[in-house]
Amino acid sequence: MKKVIKILLIVLLIAFIIIQFIRPPKNAGEEITANQITAVQQVPDNVQQILKVSCYDCHSNTTQYPWYEKIQPVTWFLNDHIIEGKKEINFSTFATYPAYRRYKKFKEIQEQIKEDEMPLFSYTIVHRDAILSAEQKTTLVNWAVNAQKEMEAKYPADSLARPK
Repeated sequence: MKKVIKILLIVLLIAFIIIQFIRPPKNAGEEITANQITAVQQVPDNVQQILKVSCYDCHSNTTQYPWYEKIQPVTWFLNDHIIEGKKEINFSTFATYPAYRRYKKFKEIQEQIKEDEMPLFSYTIVHRDAILSAEQKTTLVNWAVNAQKEMEAKYPADSLARPK
């Protein structure tokens, strides 16, 4: 029995070493100013700071990776979160979204913040500075509400609804 456990541990150690060489590409894309959210929406400095600290690692093309990202399978876990986060909203490509999608994303920002769904608990365990205070939540929600109002004033109502 001891021999089987020893062999199993050696196999697991070898597998752990091998997977260290299997890495997904990093989320370190080039920022194109014309595609960023700031190209189509006014983002006050205080809102931009909150977004950078609490959102951009998973919702932009410029993730600031922590030291533990170099250890597999952690890299895969982080990469999955980043891919899923960017599918939902990518502040680096926000200006490329059609008006109806941008409008919808502002509504989703409000909902996610109000329901404490973002930032993810798994992210804030390590990134304590990403935890949103009540004041920061109010700031983000108010900004998103105002962004929707600005869009309502700027675009025809039918352009803010998803085409059928």
